Amino acid sequence: MLKVSENPPTIWPQAESIRDFPGQWWVVHTRSRNEKALAHDLISKNISYFLPMSWKVSRRSRRTVRSLLPLFSGYLFFCGQEDQRVELLQTNRVANLIEVNDQETLLNELAQLDQALRTGAPLTPYKYIKAGQRCRVIAGPLIGMEGIVVRSKNDIRLVLQIDMLGQAASVEIDIDMIEVLDH
Repeated sequence: MLKVSENPPTIWPQAESIRDFPGQWWVVHTRSRNEKALAHDLISKNISYFLPMSWKVSRRSRRTVRSLLPLFSGYLFFCGQEDQRVELLQTNRVANLIEVNDQETLLNELAQLDQALRTGAPLTPYKYIKAGQRCRVIAGPLIGMEGIVVRSKNDIRLVLQIDMLGQAASVEIDIDMIEVLDH
């Protein structure tokens, strides 16, 4: 675990706004737990990036531990030219590089996060799961179950279907215990 002073900055290089960065924005899907290491690599290569992070406080055997974690686990946003993209790929910390077709929309969304972070607003990760998406339970006693997510007034439910009968049942589920299925 890194000391607070060893964490990379959220934005490199420091600027008034991420809108000032020249080049094209890309979404970098990093190898597992490589977001900060990649940020340090990009600093050494003087390549612009945005890595939104938030504090997580946990208790471990009578100790309070504060960790600065990426807001979007496994992702970093980089802005640059083609030669910098090649340098980024040579770090061996990238699982996938996602091209951004709508640069303006992504930049507007990132600028909002940047503004919130600069004000010191406490951002927390939030699973973005739409009603109707097929999901799998990844933790707890229902692990392995698959169904469709629905939202009721105060909770999230996983609908378990019996297609042959045209019937279904639902169970309340914590959003942190499910993952979206790709198919």
